Amino acid sequence: MKQGLKFFFIHFFVVVFFIIAALAYFSPVLQGKVMYQHDIAQYTGMAKEQNDFRKSTDQEPYWTNSAFGGMPTYQLGANYPHNYIKKLDRVIRFLPRPADYLFLYFIGFYILLCCLKVDYRLAIVGALAFGFSTYLIIILGAGHNAKAHAVAYLPILLAGIVLVFRKKYLWGFVLTALAMALEITANHYQMTYYFMLLILILGIVYLIYAIRDKQLKHFFASVGILLLAVTLGIAANATGLMATKEYADWSTRGKSELTINPDGSPKEDTNGLSKAYITQWSYGITESLNLFVPRLFGGASQENLGENSKSYNYLIDKGLARSSALDFVSGLPLYWGEQPGTSGPAYLGAVIFFLFILGLFLVKGKHKWWLLFGSLMSLVLSWGKNFSALTDFMIDYFPLYDKFRAVSSIQIVLELCVPVLAILALNKLFKDKVPQADKMKSLTIATVIVLGLGVVLFIFKGAFHFVGVNDDNLRMTGLEELPEMLRLDRKSVYTSDLLRSLAFALGTALLIWLYLKEKLKMNLLIIAIGVLVVVDLVGVDLRYVNNDNFVSKRKMLEPFQETTANKIIAKDDGVYRVFDQTDGFDSAKTAYFHQSITGYHAAKPAGMQDLFNFHVYNGNLSVLNMMNIKYVIRQDQDGNSFPIENPNANGNAWFVSQLQPVANADEEIMALDSLATKNVAVVNSSKFSDIYPLTYQVDFTASIALIDYEPNHLTYTSKNSNEGVAVFSEMYYKNGWNAYIDGKESDYFKVNYVLRALKIPSGEHKIEFKFEPEVVVIGSKITLASTILLGLVIVGGFGFSFWRSKKEEEA
Repeated sequence: MKQGLKFFFIHFFVVVFFIIAALAYFSPVLQGKVMYQHDIAQYTGMAKEQNDFRKSTDQEPYWTNSAFGGMPTYQLGANYPHNYIKKLDRVIRFLPRPADYLFLYFIGFYILLCCLKVDYRLAIVGALAFGFSTYLIIILGAGHNAKAHAVAYLPILLAGIVLVFRKKYLWGFVLTALAMALEITANHYQMTYYFMLLILILGIVYLIYAIRDKQLKHFFASVGILLLAVTLGIAANATGLMATKEYADWSTRGKSELTINPDGSPKEDTNGLSKAYITQWSYGITESLNLFVPRLFGGASQENLGENSKSYNYLIDKGLARSSALDFVSGLPLYWGEQPGTSGPAYLGAVIFFLFILGLFLVKGKHKWWLLFGSLMSLVLSWGKNFSALTDFMIDYFPLYDKFRAVSSIQIVLELCVPVLAILALNKLFKDKVPQADKMKSLTIATVIVLGLGVVLFIFKGAFHFVGVNDDNLRMTGLEELPEMLRLDRKSVYTSDLLRSLAFALGTALLIWLYLKEKLKMNLLIIAIGVLVVVDLVGVDLRYVNNDNFVSKRKMLEPFQETTANKIIAKDDGVYRVFDQTDGFDSAKTAYFHQSITGYHAAKPAGMQDLFNFHVYNGNLSVLNMMNIKYVIRQDQDGNSFPIENPNANGNAWFVSQLQPVANADEEIMALDSLATKNVAVVNSSKFSDIYPLTYQVDFTASIALIDYEPNHLTYTSKNSNEGVAVFSEMYYKNGWNAYIDGKESDYFKVNYVLRALKIPSGEHKIEFKFEPEVVVIGSKITLASTILLGLVIVGGFGFSFWRSKKEEEA
């Protein structure tokens, strides 16, 4: 009984400590402030129509017309029936954002280390090291909340897997199933996919040891249990997964029907994203050393150099006022690596890096090998196009690898593995079974390696050019010598951060040496290393994510300010689209105020992307007309935006006199180049071969009008003395949209590459398009059944444990 109470209070106060630590780092949340996150601001723009509709009707639309001409909301925070795992997730993340994610980092990693039988004091240090890892903090600053959310649940999922292989079958199953369910709820499948590559490596290592130790029965039993647990966790999220899969095939992540590029050249044949797009963010091979030295390659694409920089002094010498000079150097491109840009380095911490190297020599057994190979796999694959042979192999032959962009993100596996091995190394130091000579030898080797690495980086500093790809653009400011000053600043931070990392690493080595020489007690060593870890990592974290990132809550709830142009357009209470030429394709600003053909999303509707590539970028007005672009926003010479009304917009729907058949998607999109979209529609006969007749009589009395609008329910009235074909300025999406004529369901088809068309009988009719996704209905039934089963397993697990403890007491 006493042991149980002690166990409870230890973990209870650990949880309280993590809460305090998370709130301390993100202390502005206690004042009601929120972090300004670019991606979340864009999400707010994308989801505005959906959220407004949900609030006013208490219904879930599952479709929005405000972005990209129309798309499902499956990846925009849609709420599905019976998603009780999402409700549980919200309970777990009870702290204000982003402190909730930091807390989740801490508690998840702590659970993992406890399941690896690490002392709770070391588990606390490990949790702090993982949670404050610079990359994990930076993604919060950038607004990659889904990524942070998914990464935070990975340690718990790994903990469940470890428990099963430790023959803790019941609780291993429960923890794995529950963690998998929460992981899928986080909705960043790329992180989950990369984690599964680590589990594949773990499984291979465990299989080798099972063969050696003649434990194959246990191994395959564990694999079977884990497969059941993972399946149950996935099934508890069936609706979201099925809907995402359905949308992904329609998006830029799916296989394109086109075989040509806009210039007519052959298109790369892929089932997903192009290799160039996948590998656009590839980590430089040498750049990977910033895992040990944070600003080895400059740090961030925009970084504050401060008053002590060469650039600042140069600006002062040029006569700039102190305030202007400080403002100028607060966002200079200190980063000079190979990526297009970065918010900061993936710094693991010099202390953790040193302990990881120590672990390679001190830790024995299977844990070391899967952690080492997982780290190496993550590192090498993060190089992307810089290690093209392996990357190309993964893209061409590894299932689903071509569905994800920014291969540098796979370093999240390394972010997980390195601190685990580092803490296992510390754990070994305190084991009496490990000979003292082995401990001292491992410490000596690790110290020599890290010190040698530091010396090599210092000696070969001259081999680096320290020149950023956009440095020459700085000369356009009239400050000719600024690029050279910036290069000197990069050299300076290279040296200062190298010395800083060496100081932390060698300080850690000294503390361990003092412990091994019995000049320092274990508890003091743990506290000292814990302090070093936090000071090291937080010191770097605060360069990129700090109190300056926080704003009033209103600024995030209303991230875009209405311009005069927006106000003028808003006076038109019709249903139409707006194209803001000042904002670009990748922005949700227009979607926040109007229906738009632009937006911000990692998986854009493929059809709209193709329209931009082939026609919109080339100024094809007929395509804008068929998308019902009634207003175009432009900018005058003074930078002020103003709206231009497009009198040629086709409207919400119109009757055409002719259908023009083509043989394939290539011909369909190319036909739009000269198509009179108001009178003619092009149809792909390979997809819709039974559409006839091809010509229709349209007189001046024929009309069709949108009389009622909801995102998921469009109602029109038509009047036509002849049978006709109406084209609607809405995106064709066969998986959910149903057409009704006078209440009777009718078949519709795709025209003009992206739009809907419907054959309408003569006379007066009521036409409705309703979004009724069957995937939500079917998925919700699977989700409900799986969640009930998962709940029964959890309750049964507690019941069995209680019964077994009672039996043990009676014995």
